[in-house]
Amino acid sequence: MVKSVLGVNHQGLRDWVIQRISAIFMAFYSIGLILYVVCHRGLSFAEWHSLFSQEWMKVAAVLFLLSLMLHAWIGIWTILTDYVTSFITRSILNFFVLLMLIACFFWGILILWSV
Repeated sequence: MVKSVLGVNHQGLRDWVIQRISAIFMAFYSIGLILYVVCHRGLSFAEWHSLFSQEWMKVAAVLFLLSLMLHAWIGIWTILTDYVTSFITRSILNFFVLLMLIACFFWGILILWSV
């Protein structure tokens, strides 16, 4: 039986799209944050705290963290798949990288929502 190339899950295309969308979102978030800092010279802790205590900013920051996590995971997975030939070593590295990314994501959420 011949399998069609189009019958595959298109994981490569899906990963590519996720990386591009996450990069665009991270760029907009970063540019917005840079513009905020530039427009508010002498930014005090109270202003910074009031910015991140707003719900829309918390949601945007969580989406940024999620985008960063997905972007990093796809990039690291691609690098490990290309350059680490041993399946066991690659699996262990993937596990620890994924564990670290998930831990950083939840740590970021705890920091953001404690403000």
